[in-house]
Amino acid sequence: MTQPPEVRVTLPAALLALFPGCPAQHRLRADTVEGVVYALDAAWPGMRARLCDGRPALRQHIAVYVGEERATLDTTVPPGADLSIMTAISGG
Repeated sequence: MTQPPEVRVTLPAALLALFPGCPAQHRLRADTVEGVVYALDAAWPGMRARLCDGRPALRQHIAVYVGEERATLDTTVPPGADLSIMTAISGG
């Protein structure tokens, strides 16, 4: 069985504040955005609940980009990809 590719993941400061000691950048193995979320949750329990709702889908105010493309949990993550998780800003 082959391992998923290694990807680089960058987390937002707002999320880091909830997980003391969690680094802003990670290198982990996953082949989908959902795999990235599960890998982060394995290292930092509770992170999945902060990123996803019960459908499951990404929470309304969480945006994930693979490279420059907006992603969903089903999005494939190519080998060596840069994945950024951001908190969306809303207001009126």
